[in-house]
Amino acid sequence: MRTMPAHPHQIPVFLSKNLRDSLYLFQYPTKTELPNHDDSVIVNCCVKPIAQEVKVDFGLDIESAHFDRFKGEQFAVAADGKNTYGAVPPKGQERPTYKRGIMDKQAFTSSRSITDVAKYIVGIFTDREVHLSPLTSIVQMRPVLSHFDKDDKRKKAELKAQTEDTDDDEVLQQVTVKFARGNAKNSGKEQRVGTYDSFVQRIADEPWCEAYWHSRGTPTAELERQKLFATSHHGSSSLALAPDEYLRKLLPYDEHVQTVAPAAASAAAQVLPVYNKAMLKSMPLLEQLTVLLRDARMLSFSDVISILAEHVDPHVAADKVLALLPQVGILLHGNWVPKSEVVFPEKVLSHANGVSAEQMIRARDYILFRFSRTPYLFRAQVMAATQLPPAETLDVLKTVARVNNTKRWELLLPPDKEFEQKYPELVSRQEYHWTASEQHYNEMDWARETKRVRKRSTRKSESQSLTSAMPPPAMNHSTTGSVDA
Repeated sequence: MRTMPAHPHQIPVFLSKNLRDSLYLFQYPTKTELPNHDDSVIVNCCVKPIAQEVKVDFGLDIESAHFDRFKGEQFAVAADGKNTYGAVPPKGQERPTYKRGIMDKQAFTSSRSITDVAKYIVGIFTDREVHLSPLTSIVQMRPVLSHFDKDDKRKKAELKAQTEDTDDDEVLQQVTVKFARGNAKNSGKEQRVGTYDSFVQRIADEPWCEAYWHSRGTPTAELERQKLFATSHHGSSSLALAPDEYLRKLLPYDEHVQTVAPAAASAAAQVLPVYNKAMLKSMPLLEQLTVLLRDARMLSFSDVISILAEHVDPHVAADKVLALLPQVGILLHGNWVPKSEVVFPEKVLSHANGVSAEQMIRARDYILFRFSRTPYLFRAQVMAATQLPPAETLDVLKTVARVNNTKRWELLLPPDKEFEQKYPELVSRQEYHWTASEQHYNEMDWARETKRVRKRSTRKSESQSLTSAMPPPAMNHSTTGSVDA
């Protein structure tokens, strides 16, 4: 029996902006999925529009067999200090926490979970259509134990009053007086503006605005829910474009933008695509050698042959490889390293300071020349000669060397004396190249030493001019006379 593949379906997506300024998403971190608040009774609801805070009082079922009435009455007395059942508060005073004299509600207040909700939306799927609505805020609702706070506050006030009655002696306190210039009142306000305390104070000073809570299923709630659907069903012309044109319109291409190399120095070669074995087999031998040297950074000739024979072509010819290697690589103490143009492609900037590929190539060529003359290098020496920043100097050094135990940079592989003895012509040809460019690299070192000497000579000439400008010391005639005597 043959199964036919399912045909893909296209589902239209619409964006509704009817509730973009008043759509809040409530999260309850302290509640699980089962005991939710879908059927809860809302006693009171308040909001702070500017601070985007919400406070909701959920009614408790005091007639439930799982509700402890004695504890509920104790909490009510602890919150207000007395039994407030049926009591009418005087005008201007705070209303009681629990009017019925028992803890019959649980307050939840919000805290903003994230500040930037621009990338979050709410979607609704119906009738093979998806309607998306942007959110105003995402808040997390957590229970507030205000009755415990009021009890602690009242106990502290009573204890303070008792302490003041018993201590009749006046307690001397040190007073520090500070004088400020200008208007001290205005300067204090200016200092408090923008601080965290002032921000918290502004939120606390904003009054709560009572709001109406419409339960799910009510006509008002259903009308608000209908605003989640987009009223306009006109499609965007951009969606009718071809994929390439749509991507180009979404991300315009700028010819003046240059590619930035990756952060890791050893990953500088990853600016170009990473090739697998199948891709390597389909490439010419010269490109295969380019990929191998760029990714491995340094290889011996035997390693090059073994890699090609094992993964690309078992019948690869060594003489053919040897004829093509000098086109993409440089022979350094019997081993092959990629040319600097291969490691740092044209028009690619460094990851740290945006150094051009031309400067990186010039610095790497200097490093290769120095390694042809000495087995070790110091990072400070390379920085002074190439004038590269520290990050770029480290990137260039890592393309061919590593740090040893003595904090000096050495080549990744030891010298291959056997290859040098077997192919002296290649060694001589490479040596001619080093000799031809030796004067240029020596001038780089000479410029570095000249700058150091010039700074020292400048300081010395300044000290000499200062000494010559000073008048000679005056003679003390009385002392001279005593000696002659």
